Amino acid sequence: MKCPYCGFLKDRVVDSRESRTGDSIRRRRHCLNCGRRFTSYERIDDIPYMVVKKNGGRERFDRSKIMGGLLKACEKRPVGMTQLEKIVDKVEATVQENPERELESTAIGKMLLSELLRLDKVAYLRFASVYLAFEDVGEFMTVINDLFEKKQ
Repeated sequence: MKCPYCGFLKDRVVDSRESRTGDSIRRRRHCLNCGRRFTSYERIDDIPYMVVKKNGGRERFDRSKIMGGLLKACEKRPVGMTQLEKIVDKVEATVQENPERELESTAIGKMLLSELLRLDKVAYLRFASVYLAFEDVGEFMTVINDLFEKKQ
């Protein structure tokens, strides 16, 4: 740590205390050159995980937003909250494991669709109807027919 008085780079930590909120550490330091004391604060740099939207915009990853979409898709379906939590955990882990701290919303949507396809076909269709933004009934019927073909 550089002394604010003389610029010397070596010091000794005299006292360390965690802040009341626990988000930083306060350190009292003693400069080994000029002998003066000074205080430094250490904080963790919180870099948010980002989602790249279809229009190119970016927004913070929001776990509750994903859970909200899944809850709407699974409304009145025999799907438990623990199953939905596992899906959201899986998506969150994928976002956190990405070294660039960004993931495209289309990748998240595809993950959710594949998980819902295994979990509940009706929930899959509900989610797909919003996520895939069908232009007409024909596109929707194509997805339904694909589901019937996979079932048989």
